[in-house]
Amino acid sequence: MSITAYKRTITQTESPRQIERRVFANVTAELEAQSVEFDVTEQSGDKLRILSGGLRDTLSYNQRIWQTIRSDLVNPANGLSPDLRAGLISLSLWVESHTNEVLKGQKKVKPLLDINRSIIRGLEGNPMHVME
Repeated sequence: MSITAYKRTITQTESPRQIERRVFANVTAELEAQSVEFDVTEQSGDKLRILSGGLRDTLSYNQRIWQTIRSDLVNPANGLSPDLRAGLISLSLWVESHTNEVLKGQKKVKPLLDINRSIIRGLEGNPMHVME
C-alpha cells in the first residue's frame, strides 16, 4: 500500500481531531517511557547517556509536532478562535524553549508530559487543565 493510499485510508476512518490525539498519545507514551530515569538523574553524564539512548530523538519529534501545530495556527484559514490560537501558539513557543533546556540537561521532561496530556484530554473533549 502506498503512502498516499495509507493517508487517504486514515483520513477516511479518523477525524483530524482523532489523528491529532493519536499523534500526541504516541509521542507522550514514548516520552514517558524514556524520561522517568532522566528526571530523577542529577549527573550530567547520565543525562547525556539517556538523551543519546533515544530521548533526544523523541524530544525532537515532540518539538516538530508542536512546530507543525504552530505553523497551522498562524495560517489565517485556521478555524479556531483568535484567543485559542494565541494561547496554543504561546504554548508551542514554551514547549520549544523548555525542550531546549531539557536537551541541555537543565530542565525536566515532566512539564512537557503534563502539557501533552492536557492537549490529549482536550482533543478527547475533556476539560483542558494545563499543568494540574
